[in-house]
Amino acid sequence: MLLLCKMGVLEIDYKILKEIYKKREKNVRKKNFGNVLIIGGSKLYPTTPILVALAAYRSGTDWVTIASPEYSARIISSYDPNLMVYPLDGEFLNITHIKKLLELSEKRTAIEIGGGLTRRDDVLEVIIKYLENVKNYVIIDDDAIYAIAKRKDLLNKNFIITAHSYEFYILTGEKVSYDLSDRIEKVKKYAKEFNTTIILKGNVDIISDGERVGIVRKGYFSRYMTKAGLGNTLAGILLSTLSRNKDTFIAACAAAYINGKAGEIAGKEYLDGLLPIDLINYIPKVIKKYLEI
Repeated sequence: MLLLCKMGVLEIDYKILKEIYKKREKNVRKKNFGNVLIIGGSKLYPTTPILVALAAYRSGTDWVTIASPEYSARIISSYDPNLMVYPLDGEFLNITHIKKLLELSEKRTAIEIGGGLTRRDDVLEVIIKYLENVKNYVIIDDDAIYAIAKRKDLLNKNFIITAHSYEFYILTGEKVSYDLSDRIEKVKKYAKEFNTTIILKGNVDIISDGERVGIVRKGYFSRYMTKAGLGNTLAGILLSTLSRNKDTFIAACAAAYINGKAGEIAGKEYLDGLLPIDLINYIPKVIKKYLEI
C-alpha cells in the first residue's frame, strides 16, 4: 500500500486509495458511504462550507448536511440545490446552538468544524463547548484550530487537525521551517503529545498520528495551490475518506493524496487562474484514474 522512506516515513502513493474505495455491493443505499455534518459559515464568511461540502460529495460521500447561521445558510442554499442546509438562528454561531448541533451530530459518520465561523471570542467558546461534548470523528479545521488551541486537553484519537504552518504555530507555539526533517519531527511530536492525528499542509503534506508518519509529495504544478479555499477542499475530501475508513491516519493520508493530485492536475490546466472549484471538479477523475491502474 505504501512505500517506506529511509527516515521510516511512509511515502503515500495511489495505492492508498485501495484502502478507501472498495467494490460496491449490488444492494447499497443512501448513507452507506457517508452521512456527514459540516459546521461552518457566518455573516462575514458565508460561502466557506460550500467548498467543504462539494469536495465531500465529489469524493464519494452520500449525504452532506451544513449547519450554518441563518444569514450564511440562506446564501449557501441558494448557491446549489445539491447542498442540504440546516439554518441556525442569527448571524454567527452562538451558545444557544449547542443542543441542536449535538442532536445533528448523532449518527453522523464524520463531522467538520471551523470553516468561516470567525475567531470571535464568543464563537470560539461555542466551538470549545461543542468539542467538549461531541463523541464523533471530527475534523478540526480553520477557525476551530484557534479554539482547540485554548483547550488542547480535549484532543483525542477521534479528532483530526488540518493545519497550515501558521495554524500549527497557533496550536503548538512552535514555528516550523521549510526543512522537511524539521516538519516531520514536529508533526509527529505533537500528534503523539495531543493523542490525535495532524495534517501539516504544505508543498509536502505531512501526516502523523504520533506513531506513524506519512508524506504526500506534490508535483511541479502544485505550486499554484495558493488560493484561499484549497484547505477547505482537503477537509471535505477527508470527511469522505474518514467515513469509509475509521483509521484516522489512513483516512488523512488518502485525503491529502487526493487533494494534492487533483490540485496538481488543475494547476497544470489553469496555472495562476486555479480556483478551489477547479480542484473539486478533478476529484472524481483522480479517484477513477488511480483505481483503474
